[in-house]
Amino acid sequence: MRKLLLIGIGALVFFGACNKEDSTETESGNTGGGSETDVLAIYSKIYGASDVYIDGDYVVIETAGTPDHKSPYYLDTQWESSLYEAYNGSNAGFHLNPNRISEFSMKYKIPLNPAEASSHEATSLGSMGIALNGVAFYNQYAGPNNQPLTDEINSFDQYNGHPQQQGNYHYHLEPTYLTVNNGQDALMGFLLDGFPVYGPMENGALVQESDLDDYHGHSHVTTDYPDGIYHYHITSVDPYINGNGYYGTPGTVTQ
Repeated sequence: MRKLLLIGIGALVFFGACNKEDSTETESGNTGGGSETDVLAIYSKIYGASDVYIDGDYVVIETAGTPDHKSPYYLDTQWESSLYEAYNGSNAGFHLNPNRISEFSMKYKIPLNPAEASSHEATSLGSMGIALNGVAFYNQYAGPNNQPLTDEINSFDQYNGHPQQQGNYHYHLEPTYLTVNNGQDALMGFLLDGFPVYGPMENGALVQESDLDDYHGHSHVTTDYPDGIYHYHITSVDPYINGNGYYGTPGTVTQ
């Protein structure tokens, strides 16, 4: 195992928007290139990780998976005194589900050099990626039978997350804690195939479904990837984060 220290974060790492200005459209399979140090500098933006390192052909991210923001789902947990906050969002139909936030030893193994897959694998229930604060991204379906989120959405807290039965907190929709603090055009995290996820805005405008392909993404230069890369965008309508499967070949997540 090659375990590299994250270096130069102050100089190399900054949150950036997708930007097509002064650039040409890149080929859809472009991974953005860069050395292992460059890759780690970008992945170090996952500030919720306890460790980020390279193992062979993978970037490994270790995290407890708990959100760094307050939530009503911290009620009756060891973190209640500091992180519990009653629901104060705008959904009049909100109801607290019976689950409570727990921590896990999550390990994501994500391809070091992502590329378009010849056969696009569907996302499954459970984590399909990781947000910058270490929280899991889930797809557009509710368990256990890939149902629409129509009812489940009413249990999402004021930051658009909730825990599943085992206590794994996750986002199906825009992680508003991140978009409020970092900007709606900023890097939000990565899916298991190694391609980045950006917020719902680009070049000062909301991203429309018509701007994106079947997998809910497109390719061009971004601030984080000056050579261009395929990337997903979060939108306010189904499928929210990912469309008809991963654009690349997914790695793994274990807990």
